[in-house]
Amino acid sequence: MMPILSLYLSRILGNKIFLKNGEVLGRLKDIGVSTAIQHPVAISMVVKTRLGTKTYKWENMKITKKFGQYELVCNNPVEASNLKDVLYLSKNVLDKQIIDVNGRKVVRVNDIRLALLDKGLFAIAVDIGIEGILRRLGLAKPLKRVLKRFGKTVSSKFILWEDIETVSRSNENIMLSKTYHKLATLHPSDLADIIEDLDLKTGIDIFSSLEHGRAADVLEEMETDTQRSILNELPVSKAADILEEMPADEVADILDDLNEEKVEELLNEMENNASLEVRELMEYPEYVVGSLMTTDFVAFENTLSVEEAIRELRLLKPDEDIIYYLYIVDKTNKLLGAVTLRDLVISEPNTLLNDIMNKDIIYTKDTDSIKSLIKTVTKYNLVAIPVVDDDMKLLGTVLINDIIYELMKSGKMYARR
Repeated sequence: MMPILSLYLSRILGNKIFLKNGEVLGRLKDIGVSTAIQHPVAISMVVKTRLGTKTYKWENMKITKKFGQYELVCNNPVEASNLKDVLYLSKNVLDKQIIDVNGRKVVRVNDIRLALLDKGLFAIAVDIGIEGILRRLGLAKPLKRVLKRFGKTVSSKFILWEDIETVSRSNENIMLSKTYHKLATLHPSDLADIIEDLDLKTGIDIFSSLEHGRAADVLEEMETDTQRSILNELPVSKAADILEEMPADEVADILDDLNEEKVEELLNEMENNASLEVRELMEYPEYVVGSLMTTDFVAFENTLSVEEAIRELRLLKPDEDIIYYLYIVDKTNKLLGAVTLRDLVISEPNTLLNDIMNKDIIYTKDTDSIKSLIKTVTKYNLVAIPVVDDDMKLLGTVLINDIIYELMKSGKMYARR
């Protein structure tokens, strides 16, 4: 069994490749590794020859280290064509952006660590530390010797290849992440920050690869400028599908920052019910409660029993942020009261909601000012508040998250004044 030889891509790029008879085939320009397996192994090499740049199979290559330098010998060069699932390390990875999923940030690949084993040459890690840059400049070893006298070292930082995955190469920018499904499990806010740190094209490639519900959550967390850029670049049909997954109030807020032509284009592409809800919310002036409310809420008729309400909840599977209160209405959708999940759990199954609801409910009107809403919520320490019209018809609710956001926004405005 041959000993494991560990080396860096930067140490062999540009090196001469010798034939068995000692003649020079050319200089190594790049190495292609297979992306079809978890641990990428070299399957091809790009060589700059006297007759131009050519691609050869890697299988006949041999690397040895002599006098501190790497010698590359190809016993029988065979040109390669129609290669599939190939990632070129220099072209597609070196000096390109990657995502450090643990650090939740975008970093740059300064070098690539390789391992020569019995079964071939494998890419095992990427170097994102300062040592990788110094190595390529030929300064790593001299600087290490100097720093060693003072008890100092050069920082090095690696991400194992088994923890990364390529996502996009369409513009020769590479995004690497801990297995792609792990990238998708990042908190939407973290993923939004990562996409914002990447160039627009790469960011859109990543965003487009998310399923619609996940993409909607990430879009909500993005800064306004990024939201606008994403929606302007995405195909209208895909953008509309993603917007349909979002609460109508969030969609209305996002569309407020787009030009009218784009807004109409997106709304016309969305399903009629979703589009109508958004249009109605966008008609409210920005300083009234209606512009802040969400139309996602849970309401039951007062004639339902506790058992029937619980059965409905199991079918609806509402998000946790909209079941602070369950609103009780009559057949005309007039707000009568509210119950909590606790009320349902401790009540007898046959008890009518009308008999356990809290009739002394605090509400706000859609035309009230946001300033008055904030006062009401602060005074009564509410986590959500129902929104009604002049006839007490239930229109929506304002959630604690939106209230806090509005408070922060108000604080910034007051600070500027």
